[in-house]
Amino acid sequence: MSKRKEDLKLIEACLQNDRKAQKQLYEEHKTAWFLCCLRYAEDRMEAEDILQNAVISIFTSLKSFDPDKGTFSTWSNRVVINAALQFLRKWRPVDYRTVSEAEALDYPDKSETIYDRLNAQELVRMVQQLPLGYRMVFNLYVIEGFKHHEIAEQLKITIGTSKSQLFKAKKMLKKRLELLFQNQ
Repeated sequence: MSKRKEDLKLIEACLQNDRKAQKQLYEEHKTAWFLCCLRYAEDRMEAEDILQNAVISIFTSLKSFDPDKGTFSTWSNRVVINAALQFLRKWRPVDYRTVSEAEALDYPDKSETIYDRLNAQELVRMVQQLPLGYRMVFNLYVIEGFKHHEIAEQLKITIGTSKSQLFKAKKMLKKRLELLFQNQ
């Protein structure tokens, strides 16, 4: 049975309040959902909070999933992204101000060796250390594939602000990577 058909069968059972199916659907998608949460959170604990809110949203709005409009993974990832953005708006007011280069480079380097610094976990940490506005726009554009007009609408900012935040996020990450290699 294809993954799509398997998901549809599980969703149907979930809608009938089948706890076993709900657990199975969660188990099959929790890693992808959590990784998405990590990209928006400042740390693992915050990502877990976001995931909890996202899972509640997924299961309470499961009846609105339309398999004719896309896969469950795509739909549920959108729900997770929305939960992350909602969480951040509620708990971390976003200031889309310009961050000076001195401020941008003032983040501590927690890694011990160059090899530790180059693993995926460290790259996620680098993204997590971006100022919140930069991080949200960077994730939505680079990772999730949103267009600037969609980001602007989602975050209630201008398209220019979205472009500016992305440019500054990339510049900050580039500087940090350059510093990482210089300190080898």
